[in-house]
Amino acid sequence: MMARDKTEAFKRLAENRTNEALDAIRKIGNLSNRNNYSFSPQQIEKIFAALRSALDAAEHRFSETEEAAEDRFSL
Repeated sequence: MMARDKTEAFKRLAENRTNEALDAIRKIGNLSNRNNYSFSPQQIEKIFAALRSALDAAEHRFSETEEAAEDRFSL
C-alpha cells in the first residue's frame, strides 16, 4: 500500500511540475517577439545554456545510485 501511495504522489507532482515547467518555457519563447523585445544572440545562448544545464542536472539525479550520489572515494 505504501508503494502505491508513493507512486501516486510522484505521478501527481510530476504532472503538475512538468506542466508548470512547460508553461514557463512557452513564456520564454514569447520573448522572441522582436516587436516587443530587443536581445542579443549572447543573451539567448545564455538562457538556453542555463535551461539545458538545469535539465541535464535533473535528469542525472534520476540515474544516480546511492553510492554515486555520495560522491566519496573508497577502495
